[in-house]
Amino acid sequence: MSQGMSAKPARLPLHQVLRLGTFQGCLGCLAVIFAGMLNRVMISELAFPALLVGGALAFEQLVAPSRVLFGQISDAHPLLHRYRTPYIWIGTALFCGLAVASIPLIFWLAGSIGIASGGGPAPWLGVLALCGLFAAYGLAISMASTPYLALVIDLTDEDERPRAVGFIWCMLTVGIVIGAIAISMSLKELDGVSDPALLQPVLQAFMGRVALVVLGLTLVSTLGIEPAAGAGLDSTAQNRQEITLERAWRVVTSSRQIFVFFAFLVLFTLGLFLQDPILESYGAEVFAMPISATTALNALWGIGTLAGLLLAGLVIIPRIGKLATARLGSQLILASLLLLLLAGAVGQVPLLKVVMVLFGLAAGIGTNSALSLMLDLTLPQVAGTFVGVWGLAQALSRAMGKLIGGGLLDLGRLLLPGEGAFPPFALVLGVEALVMAGAIVVLGSVSVARFRDDTRHTFAEVMALDLD
Repeated sequence: MSQGMSAKPARLPLHQVLRLGTFQGCLGCLAVIFAGMLNRVMISELAFPALLVGGALAFEQLVAPSRVLFGQISDAHPLLHRYRTPYIWIGTALFCGLAVASIPLIFWLAGSIGIASGGGPAPWLGVLALCGLFAAYGLAISMASTPYLALVIDLTDEDERPRAVGFIWCMLTVGIVIGAIAISMSLKELDGVSDPALLQPVLQAFMGRVALVVLGLTLVSTLGIEPAAGAGLDSTAQNRQEITLERAWRVVTSSRQIFVFFAFLVLFTLGLFLQDPILESYGAEVFAMPISATTALNALWGIGTLAGLLLAGLVIIPRIGKLATARLGSQLILASLLLLLLAGAVGQVPLLKVVMVLFGLAAGIGTNSALSLMLDLTLPQVAGTFVGVWGLAQALSRAMGKLIGGGLLDLGRLLLPGEGAFPPFALVLGVEALVMAGAIVVLGSVSVARFRDDTRHTFAEVMALDLD
């Protein structure tokens, strides 16, 4: 590259950090739509079985092994003289197009199987098409987001990352809040509407507008921010082009710490998002909230997360360190899940709203520290491959969260018929609390120093193979 990336990167100016974070904001906006609005519409308005919805959405994450491949490709194969941004652009164009295509497919499936009108069993063709669309969407997200995180590593150093992660993931949260507000304002006319003929055209137009905005903002966010790969490549760039996927994988699997942190990321992410596919239905069925109100829960969560990310990056991590902050954040998430159970038990909407803000605050603290640890547990020479592995851990747990969350809700309804709306949701939240407790236990075995010793030694051995 034009500037030697083996040297310590220059401090990234705040306006560039915020600009780079705009892409994360776009992902946050789409996450609200897919994880929130479409879940709610399919489960509550179109009466899809929760397991079917969770299973279909899980395919977005089940393709997560592709993140390792996309990461290694962006490490070794630049396009248009750039290692990261062209892959971000291609992936974004693909997932925007698939987002628009999801609306007619969902309503075609609902109409063809008669779910909305109490018809017969779902045909396999429609179910496979829905799963295939979300799998393709997940591949596109992986193609864009894995090089994006590697770009963050390329442009920052270890000391700067908590600050950069805080601001960038604040932009993710801002995107979630903006997405939730946009849904609430644009779809308020659909409150109480369950007729597919009325729902589909409004949702289709809304999704089309969102896709165009996301595509445009992604280009604005990333155009020109990555230095070009010049003719005189530095040692880091030369090493990237020499490392095959097989050699990169040898480095990635060289330390026991990688497996320990992988396990922590799986449990942490699962403990944070197990309620994700059923949260808006929780508000609808336990608290009798309309679509616009349940969508606003994401905004409350986002406001808390925004504060937690900044608090962790600017105050807590500099004072007590990344590991201690990750432990604190995980403990606060566990407490928030127990409060979420309490809110459902008493059925008070104001308490639910307060808990969602506290839950977001805990999530922000835990997420910033976990991401900072994740980026530290990475070698610059194979940053894309490492990011792919950590992304794989998060994506697999998100997939399990979608599948297990919906499945536990259906199981609760099966085991507790006639017990009211709350007990099945309590089962989901109770299991989620246990998972987060497991994440806290595993975190106690994480050591960044041991990781560095192991991987640097193996990397030196791998590069020495070229000299034999």
